[in-house]
Amino acid sequence: MVDRQKAATMAVPRGLILRFPFGRPFGAPGNPQQQRVVLEDALEVLATATEPGKIVASPYRWRREDYGEILRERYGG
Repeated sequence: MVDRQKAATMAVPRGLILRFPFGRPFGAPGNPQQQRVVLEDALEVLATATEPGKIVASPYRWRREDYGEILRERYGG
């Protein structure tokens, strides 16, 4: 999900809110590192949300993060 209001209106069982442009829920085209970080975060929400309607806001901003660095921090490489 990209928009918290839409997620609440649709009553999603779990959601990850991103500050990305509409239509780009996984990130920029051709940026696999950004897309991987978003996908991993979404899967983490699915795996750990304990109550219905859990919505988590992602800290990332469109094209302002170093997603390669985020992945290196996660995997120690």
